[in-house]
Amino acid sequence: MRPFRREILLNALKLWHLAVMVFAFAMATIDVVAKSPAVSVAQFLGIRVKIGNFFIFLGLLITWHALFSAFGLYESRRLSTAKADAKDVMMSTSLGTLFLYVAAIIFNIRMATRTFLVVFWILSTLILVCSRLVLRFLLAQTRLHGRNLRDMLIVGTNSRAIEFAHKMQAKPELGYRIMGFADREWAGIEQFRQSGYALACGLDDLPAFFRKNVVDEVVIALPIRSFHEDASRIVSVCEDQGIVLRVLSNLFNLKLGHAHVEELEGDPWITHYAGIYEGGPLAMKRVLDFLVALTALILLAPIMILAALLIKITSPGPILFEQERVGQNKRQFTIYKFRSMVADAETKMQQIEHLNEVSGPVFKITLDPRVTTIGKFLRKTSIDELPQLINVLKGDMSLVGPRPLPVRDYEGFSEDWHRRRFSVRPGITCLWQVGGRSSIPFEKWMELDMQYIDKWSFWLDLKILAMTIPAVVKGFGAV
Repeated sequence: MRPFRREILLNALKLWHLAVMVFAFAMATIDVVAKSPAVSVAQFLGIRVKIGNFFIFLGLLITWHALFSAFGLYESRRLSTAKADAKDVMMSTSLGTLFLYVAAIIFNIRMATRTFLVVFWILSTLILVCSRLVLRFLLAQTRLHGRNLRDMLIVGTNSRAIEFAHKMQAKPELGYRIMGFADREWAGIEQFRQSGYALACGLDDLPAFFRKNVVDEVVIALPIRSFHEDASRIVSVCEDQGIVLRVLSNLFNLKLGHAHVEELEGDPWITHYAGIYEGGPLAMKRVLDFLVALTALILLAPIMILAALLIKITSPGPILFEQERVGQNKRQFTIYKFRSMVADAETKMQQIEHLNEVSGPVFKITLDPRVTTIGKFLRKTSIDELPQLINVLKGDMSLVGPRPLPVRDYEGFSEDWHRRRFSVRPGITCLWQVGGRSSIPFEKWMELDMQYIDKWSFWLDLKILAMTIPAVVKGFGAV
């Protein structure tokens, strides 16, 4: 697609997104007003808009636009899936609704009721997801009919290059046309010729080939170690002629790693990581953590005060239990919990260690003699965990993440793959919490933590938070 035409489409898409948010806001408002006996729809439409409300709404529009940009909805999505597109839209509208809720609290927007927020979220999400899917379909049909295509040259004739070509040709809706391969004569060139693909030119002939042919993108599939000098020269030629260059970056055959390209003072580098990487979604996760933790501390303050009083009255010792735990990248921090055991529980640990009921380095027993009477209730209801919301506010923990383990338990780890759980911020709840807690064996616990890290998304966090509520109510697996 030509740059000018793409720019027009992009600006139209931005305006459409904001128009949908305004429409959803208006429909949610009318729905709430229509159900309110205090004012009719006609009276509401006749109300004058105050300057202050105008600036609040303008701020919301800017915030929504920033969210759509942060989730890459205005970048090229040619290589993304429809599922990824829909997920990013849903994450954007969900956070947009959350920011609307926060604005309603701060600026006392009375019409932003629970019904209003639900209607706003459903309408904005449904319309935007459907419109994005329609846009993807139209673009795919355009490419299938021979328009908006990109001519691609693959440099290299090894098995990786051929496999990549097969993948691209299996998805004609992406609009890539393999124009050929470039390489020099080598031992496996005959096997390449048997694949049916054409050798467009040699490596030394690439500059001349670029000058005489339409080439939109070049993909380097050469073994970088043995062809470093050739690859560097090809990169330079592509840069000189303004051709988009892609590199098959799985240089080390990582099993779990993901690649991310960054730039440091003009020098690009490829970052390989296994787990959750910094970026927009992770920043949004932190925003959610802070807002929910702050709100929960305010709303649950009466329960926490009552719990503190009961602990103080029924058992000598401090109200809070503080312990050093192993956090993200093995940084240690102090965790806060309501004390559910006797004050000298730590010193009595060795006396009952032989009663441990779980496998691995962790320690759990069903009938721990150190637990106080009120402590049993606090544990059963998970009220003892509430002070960890302070850890979430401080940034030591997240609402969702692998449970932070004591230093003693960490030192008992025997497998390095277990330690990958410390590559992310620990949390109050995770898959282990909603799946059975203490009733789950240690190895299964570690596998659930790895599953969370490998499949993490903002929506997975919301799902786990929703599943945690019934798990806490039932007290399943709590000791």
